[in-house]
Amino acid sequence: MTIQPFRYFLRVRYQECDAQHVVFNARYGEYIDMACFEFLRAALPRPSDVTDGTFEIQTVRQVVEWKRPARFDDVLEISVRTGRIGSTSFTLSFDIRRAGEAEPLVTSETVYVHVDPKTWTKREIAPAMRAALEAGAAGKSTDHAGYLR
Repeated sequence: MTIQPFRYFLRVRYQECDAQHVVFNARYGEYIDMACFEFLRAALPRPSDVTDGTFEIQTVRQVVEWKRPARFDDVLEISVRTGRIGSTSFTLSFDIRRAGEAEPLVTSETVYVHVDPKTWTKREIAPAMRAALEAGAAGKSTDHAGYLR
């Protein structure tokens, strides 16, 4: 049985594209950031854990591979899966595709470090948060595109 990853849906806006209506490369980092936020909001014990300083993170490494372009008005489905979880850091994998298509347009592996919200130094991931990351909001989704109606 295959476990469904967390999925985030968004629609490509006009201002995110060049004159040929192709998404600017830098925008994919924003899409990944939004998908990470929605993933954490769905996965962590309380949705506010990602906004109130309980689970503060910073990006420390991001690898992006572009395979095909997204275009203006495409509905994008971003699948998020948890990879390695260390004592203070964790990795998320992202597949960005046009909704309803199998082949990804873009893939990314992003490493985040959990930090103290006051000192911004590395902080150990608590057992409850580790368990939430391991569960990964499987089968949940957030739809900002109106795709799943």
